[in-house]
Amino acid sequence: MNLTDQINAAWNWLTASAHWSGGDGIPHRLLEHLGYSALALAIAAVIALPLGAIVGHTGRGGFIVVSFANLARAVPTLGLLLLVVTVTSIGLTPVIIPLIALATPPILVNTYEGIRGVDADIKDAAKGMGMKGPGVLVKAEIPVAMPLILLGLRTAAIQVVATATIAAYAGIGGLGRYIVDGLSRKDYPSVVGGSVLVVLLAVIVQLAFVGIRRALVSPGLRGSSRTS
Repeated sequence: MNLTDQINAAWNWLTASAHWSGGDGIPHRLLEHLGYSALALAIAAVIALPLGAIVGHTGRGGFIVVSFANLARAVPTLGLLLLVVTVTSIGLTPVIIPLIALATPPILVNTYEGIRGVDADIKDAAKGMGMKGPGVLVKAEIPVAMPLILLGLRTAAIQVVATATIAAYAGIGGLGRYIVDGLSRKDYPSVVGGSVLVVLLAVIVQLAFVGIRRALVSPGLRGSSRTS
């Protein structure tokens, strides 16, 4: 089968009405995929955002933060999945843990770097207005660091969405079912179709963060190179 035939077969698979309904249909698998991704991203954000902000604000523990992030990035996600499956069992837990490990470093490092990089004059001005430590962090440092913080969240979200296909290896759903099951059955239209859906979802996430940035970032900071 040449490339044109593969593209036509994948298009026919994507547009077949049978693939848009039922428990194995695209809408159901998409919701599963979004659920795993959103849960992992939310947990990573709850861990990384406060930690990165506090370390960046106080200036203490920066080396530990960066070292931890680099160590976490070096851990292969699929390898961690297989390890957790061996220790625990098939199910949601072995999927979420590797995704959290994948999402935490970019959020943690970008939050830390964003807060740490806030101009000292801005901090002094905030203190001159009577703000204390927490007030300086919340009202001055975080708004200025928001472009870089959102960049970390966006990077993590795209990585998680793309990697959540590993859920299929743990025996649960998501768009990865089309890829993993398709490979086992040599159903290549399913493999290509599932891959296209994952790519499209990643693009949609990218566009969503463009809108979030417009809503949360001050117009004066949108042109900053740190938002790219």
